[in-house]
Amino acid sequence: MEDINSYLIQNKQRLLDELFDLLRIPSVSADPAYATDVESAAEFIRDKMTQMGLDNVSIEETPGYPIVYGEKIIDPALPTVLVYGHYDVQPADPLELWESDPFEPVIKKTPIHPDGAIFARGASDDKGQMFMHLKAVEYLLNKKALPVNVKFMIEGEEEVGSPSLAWYVARNHDKLKNDVIIISDTGMVANDVPAITTGLRGLAYVEVEVTGPNRDLHSGLYGGAVANPINILAKMIAQLTDEQNRITIPGFYDKVRELSPEERAAIAKTPFDLEEFKKDLGIEDVYGEAGYTTLERQSIRPTLDVNGIWGGYTGEGAKTIIPSKAFAKISMRLVPDQDPDEIPQLFTDYFKKLAPKGVKVKVKNLHGGHPYVTPTDSPGYKAAAKAMKRAFGKEPLPIYSGGSIPIVPLFEKELGSKSILMGFGLNSDAIHSPNEHFGVFNYLKGIETITYFYNFYNQQKNK
Repeated sequence: MEDINSYLIQNKQRLLDELFDLLRIPSVSADPAYATDVESAAEFIRDKMTQMGLDNVSIEETPGYPIVYGEKIIDPALPTVLVYGHYDVQPADPLELWESDPFEPVIKKTPIHPDGAIFARGASDDKGQMFMHLKAVEYLLNKKALPVNVKFMIEGEEEVGSPSLAWYVARNHDKLKNDVIIISDTGMVANDVPAITTGLRGLAYVEVEVTGPNRDLHSGLYGGAVANPINILAKMIAQLTDEQNRITIPGFYDKVRELSPEERAAIAKTPFDLEEFKKDLGIEDVYGEAGYTTLERQSIRPTLDVNGIWGGYTGEGAKTIIPSKAFAKISMRLVPDQDPDEIPQLFTDYFKKLAPKGVKVKVKNLHGGHPYVTPTDSPGYKAAAKAMKRAFGKEPLPIYSGGSIPIVPLFEKELGSKSILMGFGLNSDAIHSPNEHFGVFNYLKGIETITYFYNFYNQQKNK
């Protein structure tokens, strides 16, 4: 472990160049036009696993995009760590808002990253963070100092809800058997405030369709006499929350686990500058459920958001119509102990009741995931905390994340393993947005920290 920092200094350019090669592959899983590129990214990861000396490396076929698997079993008696990550990325749209080509990575200095940040789609989510794990194990293998067994499972469908992952995991229990799972698809509070995510929100995601007349109508001849689906949809959406910004769906809060005053007090200790938060987002004030702080609204409270809405004519100039249909995509972030199978049905029942007789409503349940809380007294968590302290010089904070990683509860259900969410991104990384970036500091510090984790985990398991 003593040599890792000099190794990173000596190999910095190579480590960046290899990541850049991966970032140049536009592996957008949501768009079939990029199918060949997604496959190319899987092949890239396979080749890197082979070159670094992993065994049983393979591209594993699934009903969707493949999973790349590789392992290094040092000794069956040693503990085994399963590393999960993903090689697919979000679409880069809107392209006009990018300051540089989203698939031609560049390093630029920013106020938060004076040593430079890597600007590219997938830099932080999740290629950069996933690649850190490959490079950390590569270092340990070169030093002949890997103290545990390691398995890698890198998928290509995370950005579309991991539809094939449950299928794969259910069929590979023995291959994926492990003592702990480590994932770097989360973040820290700041570059000088390390953190380990201990809670994730779940997700319920639906698409709604409101249909009025059987065709688009002339708004002069029919306006005022026929329900306009867009107008109706807007009114229906407005009724999903009340004046306190609480969600009005009957039964929505019935299973919400309320945190104790002590737990809320712990959240309040997380460093947070409200004025800086507003300045960064270009907003005059925050907005959300009454009775909760901004940090709590971001992490421990459920939400309902319209992610997209469309219908009618949106081209240049004017076209005076009453559209036949209107659509919206709506996501609900869930907290323990809400059920992502139950919530969409509650939503559907209520949403249809909000519709007047002049329209018909369809609701399609797209995908979802369970909330997750990981214990802080496990050997994996203790090893991650020690690794963070060794790398950053201070104890990491346990934090709740507002995001969702549906595969984490899936792993626990199928494999019986706890996941350690040790991420190195920042909220300012603009993941899923134009100009996504990942600090060079964060990339290299992640490699360093992960090497420490393996050593500390071996020590924890041997106590």
